[in-house]
Amino acid sequence: MRVAILDDYQNAALELADWSGLDTTVFTDHLDDESALAKRLAPFEAICLMRERTPFARSLIEKLPKLKLLVTAGMYNASIDLQAAHEHGVFVSGTGAPAAQGTAELTLAMILALARGLVGEAQSLRNGGWQRRLGRNISGETLGLVGLGKLGGEVARLAMACNMKVIAWSQNLTDERAAEVGVRRVGRDELFAESDFISVHLVLSERSRGLIGAPDFARMKPDAYFINTSRGPIVDSAALLDALRNNRIGGAGIDVYDAEPLPADNPWRGLANVLATPHIGFVTRQTYEIWYPQMAEDVRAFIAGAPTRPIAPRT
Repeated sequence: MRVAILDDYQNAALELADWSGLDTTVFTDHLDDESALAKRLAPFEAICLMRERTPFARSLIEKLPKLKLLVTAGMYNASIDLQAAHEHGVFVSGTGAPAAQGTAELTLAMILALARGLVGEAQSLRNGGWQRRLGRNISGETLGLVGLGKLGGEVARLAMACNMKVIAWSQNLTDERAAEVGVRRVGRDELFAESDFISVHLVLSERSRGLIGAPDFARMKPDAYFINTSRGPIVDSAALLDALRNNRIGGAGIDVYDAEPLPADNPWRGLANVLATPHIGFVTRQTYEIWYPQMAEDVRAFIAGAPTRPIAPRT
């Protein structure tokens, strides 16, 4: 069985897992064009995916008659057409899910970096300059969380350890869940109006797509910061860009985008009041040390006739 590992940007798969005995090819680049991708992947019977970097739509699956196995990092990948895979006899496996620390810690890092203007100050020093602006403490500031699931709860814990006040809202949030985490549940308007920092922690779905838009940014304080380490399409990007370009909010920390990898001419790359990172929330050694070894396990289990960790179409 020939195995392809896709989108291994850091070339980490072979270092962090034992693929011995498997006919494995690693691709460290990313292909957007479906025809080119189908041509590249035509010889492979098993394909390992790093999260949602390469979508597997029905149209792509239909172009890969040799494909027998898809393995994804984690047990949920919204970019795989599971029904199409099932209809074409493609087994889909997943891996265990690591703790939420990676993305939660990046969120806190963005809060701290934005509060202290770290990117601008470091750039000033590198260019021969010195202090440029006043920073601000995060102790005593209000963090508003849009979403209080596993990840939102971990961000709340880290923020409260820094003496931040934490409030939260989501469409399904209950007083019981807020109390369990130790934060205050508020209405949507109140969260956007009161928060000094706002961070998004929702799963992308048809219900959450485009959920946050211009009316929300209009309610924010002029010196408040907006952070998204969740999924780009949850936010109306045009509305957020407009608020940032016109300095109606203090700035933003963005790790996720509508299109990834981010095109070279995308406006997110050039705004002075934006700390933009290339979707690195989950990209840590500890996370990959769970995902890649379990991908190799899934391939071996499938070859042995005992496929493991199945992901079935939702009914």
